[in-house]
Amino acid sequence: PAPAAASPAPVAAAAQDFGIPHEVVKLSGMRKTIARRLTESKQQVPHIYLTVDIQLDKLLKLRGELNAGLASRNVKLSVNDMLIKALGVALIEVPECNVQFAGDQMLQFKRADISVAVSIPGGLITPIIADAGGKGVAAISTAMKDLATRAKEGKLKPEEYQGGTASLSNMGMFGIKQFEAVINPPQAMIMAIGAGEKRPFVVDDSLQIATVMSATGSFDHRAIDGADGARLMQLFKQLVENPIGMLA
Repeated sequence: PAPAAASPAPVAAAAQDFGIPHEVVKLSGMRKTIARRLTESKQQVPHIYLTVDIQLDKLLKLRGELNAGLASRNVKLSVNDMLIKALGVALIEVPECNVQFAGDQMLQFKRADISVAVSIPGGLITPIIADAGGKGVAAISTAMKDLATRAKEGKLKPEEYQGGTASLSNMGMFGIKQFEAVINPPQAMIMAIGAGEKRPFVVDDSLQIATVMSATGSFDHRAIDGADGARLMQLFKQLVENPIGMLA
């Protein structure tokens, strides 16, 4: 039989101003690329979302102790630096989630390269922390500060933001409690981090006030089963709640 004709590309809806005063803002190349890639992601990638609540008190305490020891080296760890480390370690321990779907095959990566969402004028860019699971948190912090600075200055090299095996997006600084991020193709997962906040929380079988954040993993369900995604979220929670374990 003759091959089916290719479906025509969808036509963007015409703008309708309804007589409301406005100005026309021409889309930048970056915004066009973001619009295209995220549309493709939501249309072509079946997302599954898994959320856990994570107690942060031990991580915040350890961060304070590490920063006191690192002050002489002019290194100041952020919570995000430690979450990048935790995700890197979790992906190595649960390799079923450190993958890429590729039609009739799948790539399973031996190293966790974490793309970290950084907001810049006109859009978003995702510089990469290579081998996040194998790097120390001080090295992650130093690399992240350098990458974020150069990202905002438009000075990143293509290889510093193209690639990665998974992504992390943190909107906690805006007070966002919880959100579901869109997967950044061809990656198969992204971790969305909400704000750490004081909440009533059961600790040692008693109701206490603890610092808690919500984290939501978005997984490409073609490549990652729900049970494997759940194992990754479980381990990520364990590493953040008992952070000494991810520094070993």
